[in-house]
Amino acid sequence: MDCLFCNLKPENYIYEDNNVFVIKDIHPVCEIHYLIIPKKHIESINHLEEKDKDLVGELMLTAKKIAKEKALDGYKLKINVGRKGGQIIDHLHIHLLSGNKLWH
Repeated sequence: MDCLFCNLKPENYIYEDNNVFVIKDIHPVCEIHYLIIPKKHIESINHLEEKDKDLVGELMLTAKKIAKEKALDGYKLKINVGRKGGQIIDHLHIHLLSGNKLWH
């Protein structure tokens, strides 16, 4: 599969468990910019199935866990869907954003 996220190596991860991994965004838009990514290839929110609901919950709980580990006071979670929605990589991921320029 020619998916950037599916082909990442674990040495790029800042967190990993059985179903999810987290990396730093290579083009951060603010001081803290992580990507929370399921290991299962799902193209976008539009491609989720009923059987993926537990995985979506894991993504959210991972965001909370990383924010706590990094002692973030406040943060924003963002999911882009489709090209017109700002999605660049066709693999579901959540942006965890915090710090300077957060609200831009």
